[in-house]
Amino acid sequence: MLLEDAKKGYADLFEIDHNLDRLVKNIELLNYLNPLNIEQEKKTFFKSKFTYEPSFKYRKIKFNPYKMQRLFFSQRLEKIEDETIRNFYEEIIYEYSGLISCIEHIGQDKKFYYNNLKVFGTPKQRDVENAQFILHFSEEEDLEVMKPRYNVDDAVAYFEAFGKAYNFRFTIKKSTNISAAAMVLNASETLVLKRNHMFSENQLKVLANHEIGVHMVTTFNGKLQPLKVFSNGFKNNTETQEGLAVFSEYMSNSLTLKRMKELAYRVIAADSLIKGYSFSDTFDLLYSQYKLDKHEAWQITLRVHRGGGFTKDFLYLTGLKKVYDFYHFGGEMTKMLTGKVTLENLDVIEKLQELGLAAPSKFVTDSYANNSNENKKMDFILRNLK
Repeated sequence: MLLEDAKKGYADLFEIDHNLDRLVKNIELLNYLNPLNIEQEKKTFFKSKFTYEPSFKYRKIKFNPYKMQRLFFSQRLEKIEDETIRNFYEEIIYEYSGLISCIEHIGQDKKFYYNNLKVFGTPKQRDVENAQFILHFSEEEDLEVMKPRYNVDDAVAYFEAFGKAYNFRFTIKKSTNISAAAMVLNASETLVLKRNHMFSENQLKVLANHEIGVHMVTTFNGKLQPLKVFSNGFKNNTETQEGLAVFSEYMSNSLTLKRMKELAYRVIAADSLIKGYSFSDTFDLLYSQYKLDKHEAWQITLRVHRGGGFTKDFLYLTGLKKVYDFYHFGGEMTKMLTGKVTLENLDVIEKLQELGLAAPSKFVTDSYANNSNENKKMDFILRNLK
């Protein structure tokens, strides 16, 4: 079915999708969640010998949360005749509503934490056991490629060169106010790099395949879709999106045991929130019990405690396992690159494509073309995760 014909037949759907697109542009959670005073608080925390509880500052919200909620729930979904698509959009609205509640309560400790749980969930005992399983393995990796020796300007040059393989243009910015070494802002098609970070050769390859090879690919594919929900995100898309991104690291032979352990520590840290750990408690768990470097321990602790308790980080490992299994059981990876989609909604993607309401992926992750992984230990670990 041609797109114009599909639009005429589903005019109500396109109207609702357009309305949601207009509203959702204001609610990119990570824009608000990254503290503005990370470096100052880090210095104070280290000076206190890891006992000080950081007090983070956040950006002011640029919208009225109550009015935004009302506008989301005023959408007349009953006008969408197809029950599957109607239910799908209902889930989407509840998801966006949850993100608004998260943004509204950033920095309000338990209020933020409980709203975060509705959107991102929390690690199960199985997830913690998977993390501990990974941590039992010893690292036998090339130390040279793991040494941090490249500054942010070197990283910019590397990512610009890597990005030339894809026929899309994105912006690269530097910032001191992000908790990760790099992140993609979907709405502005921007790769943000941590200004004062030193990158290793391996990390550059990891981030290029992760951030550009998947997050940018799904950003641009999503924006080419007739329905904007592909760009703005399906319900619970974080797990699939991060799973696809780490899987790209695996396929490009850049996923190391050190990186897998980092993902495992994130699960351990997210689990500490359920146990009521404070910032300094989680840091102490990673630094004193697991013997992590103090800067690594700070980084992981910051990621899970920002906002008041942010559990998203446990989803990288669960997502990787799901995507790994999907690929090895013959799943079609290109459908997972159509936008910010989920494995759980593969049937919805296929239905929308059949109806002419969704297009195939224009851009495809380079690393997915061939499995270049040479690490047999990595396969053993991934096969045996629960």
